[in-house]
Amino acid sequence: MPENNRFYTLKGYALLEDNEITTSMEDYLEMIYRIHSKGEAVRVGVLAESLNVKPSSASKMVGNLKKQRLVSFEKYGYIKLTEEGGELGRYLVFRHDTLHSFLCYINKSKNELEQVEKIEHFINTETIVNIKKLLDGLME
Repeated sequence: MPENNRFYTLKGYALLEDNEITTSMEDYLEMIYRIHSKGEAVRVGVLAESLNVKPSSASKMVGNLKKQRLVSFEKYGYIKLTEEGGELGRYLVFRHDTLHSFLCYINKSKNELEQVEKIEHFINTETIVNIKKLLDGLME
């Protein structure tokens, strides 16, 4: 972690982190978790459609997630979350939903999806948990 009084570029901060999961991987894993949570079978075509990407892109990313042991997948089969992938997916949805609720609250709006997608990867867990606590207190 950098000293508090040292500035870095966004890429510089990213390089300081020891994270093998990219922001794109997080987006795919979050969507896989969302689809799975609805009780639907997760296939590459469904995933690609949900994220508005080409099936070839989704297939490649699923391969990357498989290498990270976050999903299991056989060509033309279902995408299944591993235990670790399920835990991370659950957190990613929690993070997304918390930020969305917070931004809707402070902006007095009903939809802040674009804003959330732009910032959700750059906020740490402690901040998300504290935003959730703040929201819970405000909504009592």
